[in-house]
Amino acid sequence: MIVRNVLVTGGAGYIGSHACTELLQANYRVVVVDNLSNSKAESLSRVEQITGKPVQFYQADIRDKQALTDIFSREAISTVMHFAGLKAVGESCEQPLNYYHNNVYGTLVLVEAMRDADVKQLVFSSSATVYGESVHVQYTEDFPLGPINPYGRSKAMIEDILRDLSAADTISKVQNPWKIALLRYFNPIGAHESGLIGEDPNGIPNNLMPYVSQVAIGKLAQLSVFGDDYPTRDGTGIRDYIHVVDLVKGHIKAIAALQGERFNAGACRAYNLGAGRGCSVLEIIETFERVTGKKVNYKIAPRRVGDLAECFANPERAIMELDWKVEKNLDDMVSDAWNWQKKNPEGYV
Repeated sequence: MIVRNVLVTGGAGYIGSHACTELLQANYRVVVVDNLSNSKAESLSRVEQITGKPVQFYQADIRDKQALTDIFSREAISTVMHFAGLKAVGESCEQPLNYYHNNVYGTLVLVEAMRDADVKQLVFSSSATVYGESVHVQYTEDFPLGPINPYGRSKAMIEDILRDLSAADTISKVQNPWKIALLRYFNPIGAHESGLIGEDPNGIPNNLMPYVSQVAIGKLAQLSVFGDDYPTRDGTGIRDYIHVVDLVKGHIKAIAALQGERFNAGACRAYNLGAGRGCSVLEIIETFERVTGKKVNYKIAPRRVGDLAECFANPERAIMELDWKVEKNLDDMVSDAWNWQKKNPEGYV
């Protein structure tokens, strides 16, 4: 494979660092821009340790147009993988302006810098939260969008912007049109099998798996299970969980797809990245206890406003068009997450 340079925004974060690892192992050269607001530079040192290959790191904010312009002038970037963004649903309801400024405005600055550098291949980290509520539990990409919180709305706004960019190039028939893959994540969990990189949230985790792991290792006292009276098989909420390594392999497949016939004349396509099956909160806890032999102390708490009973992905489009599929099961996700937690009880300290 010809070595090509991929700019990874937010590359020091949880998903970004795993993407850097897979990119390097696929013989891409990786350039990272990250402001380290919710990540650690140590993760990139661990990526280099895993792969034996260097990462070119720039500590900068994607809202800094001059910094991005300098990076694009210095590095011969062919494709951008865009992870940089705030991502906590609850926090987005408390600080909506931060989310719109960081996620939406930051993306505007990024695509302006890309346009100026004539770099128009983009893999965007979107989210299943763009769908909102639905009478269906299995989501396909053609479902109407209806996000119910500022985080989800920021992702949906960005998708609209990127679709408009692509459409404008298609209408104008420009020589180098935008080629964009919108990857809608469901619930990434797990860690690299080495235990060197994993999820290291600031403060109390917002996501289920790191919370479970931190309770099991004694860092947190108890897990709250929000609702046990949903119309599901055990009364707790059901979600689609996907191993983070499977998820980022979908990004590598997306880069390859951007070179293919479907994107020849430019396009903006959305893809669900999920396992296509749901697991309940209690099933996650039970699997964790079985795989690790550790007891998870939990209590049942009232439902949270806006939480759905059940949702999971229909990943058929990604399977057919990206030639991608999940390879790891729930036991793998739990085992790798616990391996990371055991080896790094305080994260990247």
